[in-house]
Amino acid sequence: MLWRFTYFLLWQIAGGGLGWWQGGPWGAALGAAIAAWAWFVWDLLRGARVLHWLRTGDLSNAPVMRGMWGEAADRSRRLLRLQAQEVQSSQNRLQEILAALQATPNGVVLLDAQGHIEWCNQMAASQFGFDAQRDVMQSIGNLVRDPDFTAYYTTQDFTHDVVLEGRFSTSSRPVRISVQLHPYGDGRTLLLSRDVTALEQAEAMRRDFVANVSHEIRTPLTVLMGFVETLQTLPLAQDERARYLGMMSQQAARMQSVVQDLLTLSRLEGSPPPGMAEWMPVQGLVQRCEEESRALSALLTQTQQRHHTLIFPSAQELRAQGDIAGVPAELQSALSNIINNAVRYTPAGGTITVSWVRKDDGSAAFSVKDTGPGIAPEHIPRLTERFYRVDRSRSRETGGTGLGLAIVKHVLQRHGATLSIQSALGKGSTFCVTFPVSRLRAPVPQALAA
Repeated sequence: MLWRFTYFLLWQIAGGGLGWWQGGPWGAALGAAIAAWAWFVWDLLRGARVLHWLRTGDLSNAPVMRGMWGEAADRSRRLLRLQAQEVQSSQNRLQEILAALQATPNGVVLLDAQGHIEWCNQMAASQFGFDAQRDVMQSIGNLVRDPDFTAYYTTQDFTHDVVLEGRFSTSSRPVRISVQLHPYGDGRTLLLSRDVTALEQAEAMRRDFVANVSHEIRTPLTVLMGFVETLQTLPLAQDERARYLGMMSQQAARMQSVVQDLLTLSRLEGSPPPGMAEWMPVQGLVQRCEEESRALSALLTQTQQRHHTLIFPSAQELRAQGDIAGVPAELQSALSNIINNAVRYTPAGGTITVSWVRKDDGSAAFSVKDTGPGIAPEHIPRLTERFYRVDRSRSRETGGTGLGLAIVKHVLQRHGATLSIQSALGKGSTFCVTFPVSRLRAPVPQALAA
């Protein structure tokens, strides 16, 4: 400020001196006045330049000058640059937060105090059918028209969530979305949504599993307890005692089969996938399955006038299929289970045809075709569920536990194979297993093997 006053005096002294030289005392006074106004106009122009720059806010075009206005411009430039850096830093943090919200597997919607959408991520847009750009500032009540959500939003009780039907939900593939609102800030609301379809299905499967296991174990236990009580309280003849003991043994074997299959399923689910180090010939695998199925067929039809017709590939055909990588015991169990099911459910005199065919893409298809009663279409998608039976009475008659195809599914998944089922009532069924080319290799020539 002192320098500013000094410059003003110097201008006046210079103007007064020039006026004195030109016109004496009156000239000195006029020169000093003209110099003061000239300094004032010059200073006003400098200030106007600074104000014009402040209005535009262009940091790259800041005026360079000395004096008070120069210092004001320099300090303003520094403050504006610092403010711009803070704004940019805030923008960067905001973009990072929005990117994190975009990456979350849950839907996120920001609502203002009136329930208008301020922002939503792509997951929420997909779950509710929003357009992230078009639907900004649209009312959430107009876009989510589910009655359960409307009631939930109207009551303003956000201490719990509400489960809605998903956008792509169908009767065959239901989709369930959990939605919960969280108030924050000045009347704003955060909407979080997540897909709970798998959780609900898992919970339903758990309930069904516990109910089925308890039922499967309770029934033979009840029978055993009844037989034990009979043997303890009634004097029975030797033949009746033997008959009761035989029925008790049958029920105990049934419980043992259920427990054994459950342990097998638990082991399959908890163990790592098999590697590619262990190879076994396709011929040996299928031939062992053939031996088991023929023995089972002979047992089931020993009292029948007609027997099953079992058709298997020849040894030469199987030898040409080479080897398969995996756990031999698991593969034999899965393939035998499929063949044995066909034997159990095909009436005496029917035909079971087993084939192993190499496809054009290098994969192999193992198929079992029978002439049994067939399966209704509504049952096919659920055949590999635990304890699921098309005909419960028929399954118990044939000694099934309802876990066989569930074990088959897990074994095939561990080996990268897929199971497809084709069936029609009265026309039989075809179960086809497709093994990937990565688990197959061509046979070793005899000369090299020797």
